[in-house]
Amino acid sequence: MFKAVGFQLGATVVAAVIAALAFGLRGAVSAALGGAACFIPNLVFALRLKALSFRAGAASGYVFMVGEMVKLVSIVGLLVAAPYLYRDLHWGAMIIGVILALQANFLVFGTRT
Repeated sequence: MFKAVGFQLGATVVAAVIAALAFGLRGAVSAALGGAACFIPNLVFALRLKALSFRAGAASGYVFMVGEMVKLVSIVGLLVAAPYLYRDLHWGAMIIGVILALQANFLVFGTRT
């Protein structure tokens, strides 16, 4: 799980660099906000699952599903908050950051564990 978060962080950095080259500083910040809106809730979710794995009987399907729902609501909330946090948001760059961060999970399947 932490490997996927690492790939998402790397993809966010790549998206910010690409957006900086294409759109300037405004695009880099926007892409970073879009990627961060995806990888920060995933990091918190992974840390919570790791903490629950040490407690006997704490990890169940219910706990996982509630955590996943909280993660998805957090992602949507951060994406909605982005234009309020950064008034000069470049929407195209933010969408690039979101797409690259979400697609980075597929890179994990190509690596060994």
